[in-house]
Amino acid sequence: MVNIQQLLTHFIDTGQELCQSDFLAPCVRQRCLSTCINGVTHTLNLKGWPFEGWGLFRPVSFEAATLVKEAGLADVNQYLQRLPALQLYLVGRLQHRSWLAYPMNASDARQRLGIVQPMVVHLVTDGEVFDPVIARWDGHAFWFDRLDRQADMTSQLRQSMAQGIRSDRLCIKGLSAAGQTAYSLACQQADCSPGKRDNWSVHWTTTDGEDHTTTITKEDLTVSGTGICWSD
Repeated sequence: MVNIQQLLTHFIDTGQELCQSDFLAPCVRQRCLSTCINGVTHTLNLKGWPFEGWGLFRPVSFEAATLVKEAGLADVNQYLQRLPALQLYLVGRLQHRSWLAYPMNASDARQRLGIVQPMVVHLVTDGEVFDPVIARWDGHAFWFDRLDRQADMTSQLRQSMAQGIRSDRLCIKGLSAAGQTAYSLACQQADCSPGKRDNWSVHWTTTDGEDHTTTITKEDLTVSGTGICWSD
């Protein structure tokens, strides 16, 4: 049986430690910060001016933190290397440094996440449409790590899009089914006007012909809709 008193003491001690510790974290505009101490995840609001990027933050209460300084590249790399990696195609910018992306390898995404669908990757640096990237998954979101130069069909995809070739007429030797889907998603993003809607919707088709729709909420970039799910 769980000892309630010990549990309460643990949460109190963890909260006190939170207020005494600076922490490294990624920050996306209009989203909260998260840090984990002694197995307990804390969510805090960022006080002060808008910031997007990797930073060192200092809690000022149990609910808020301030930016101390922007994080160094070595610290960011060390943080990212602890997280599982996934190869993705960038298919369209959503807001600021957040991009819509699609897994380059469906079986890999299935094994790691249990689902294959368009995803949002944050804090992309110098990204362009169809760039193959390595992103890291922290259990809640994908964070950009680096470009993946080993798997590059970017120029052919961009040339086809510039020529106005429809996704159902695309024919590039060696392009995977995932690449075909990424091209279709990129075409939809390119045709999508900002408008005043509260979300973006993209339609995509699996290799066995199943149609799906994924919706991304503009306010917090939450992804919802039907992905391809597998169960053991």
